[in-house]
Amino acid sequence: MGSINSKPPLIFILAGEASGDLLGGRLMQALRRQTNDNVRFIGVGGESMTAAGLHSIYPMSDLSVMGLTEVVSQLPKLLRRLKQTSTAITTAKPDTIITIDVPDFSFRLAKKIRGSDIPHIHYVPPTVWAWRPGRARKIAKLIDHLLAILPFEPPYFEKEGLPCTFVGHVISEFGIDKIDRQQFRSQHNITQATTLLCMLPGSRRSEVDRLLPIFKEALYLLKTTQPNLHLVVPTVPSVRAVVQQEVQTWLIPVIFVEDNQQKYAAMRASNVALAASGTVNLELAAARTP
Repeated sequence: MGSINSKPPLIFILAGEASGDLLGGRLMQALRRQTNDNVRFIGVGGESMTAAGLHSIYPMSDLSVMGLTEVVSQLPKLLRRLKQTSTAITTAKPDTIITIDVPDFSFRLAKKIRGSDIPHIHYVPPTVWAWRPGRARKIAKLIDHLLAILPFEPPYFEKEGLPCTFVGHVISEFGIDKIDRQQFRSQHNITQATTLLCMLPGSRRSEVDRLLPIFKEALYLLKTTQPNLHLVVPTVPSVRAVVQQEVQTWLIPVIFVEDNQQKYAAMRASNVALAASGTVNLELAAARTP
């Protein structure tokens, strides 16, 4: 990637939500180690990627949208961010582009910069094995390499001529199942007789707005049979304020935690979890928490 006297390789790296930010941060740290810190990054990310040395060109939360209604309402902003991102890439001329998840945005970006001759790697393939398998053929025309987190994914894309490498899931590196279940309870004075429920309402504002009223109803029903019910609520920056403002008004004792280590400790300490769909379900499985 250049001669000894050239600048360190420049990587444009982009994530659009908390799970992708975690993957991006770990990837950046690994690349720094492998190159003896002889690598540069620009792009879009959150807390994990910022901690790994990224200056995000705009807030990652601008890409954290889901569902047709929200996408339509946020379309002008998304189109501005798409143009801003492609312009940043054209201006910076990075050696490689890495997009992480957020397939709708990532593949629209790939179309916009097609012809730039900059290698484009996408991390976390769309779940073509679950629905719309025809997407694999379309994706193969847009990007140069896929990094898969599940071992059975590569063949779906390789048969379309797209190189795909299984790299494993970052969750397997955290040793969640080894965390002492009692440690978190002791730290927060929660007895073994207390029913501790870990509530994870998501990382997108629209998701949280939809799920919190339903979760509240479910918890109030549960409290009729579990009067000694306590909540622990891991939060992420994109929705932290709204979750805390809402949940602290509920008539249930609650603990809020913010960093990943505390989140995993809370999962291990909990009797049960109530969670949005997504990466968090793999984390709960690793914690052996139903």
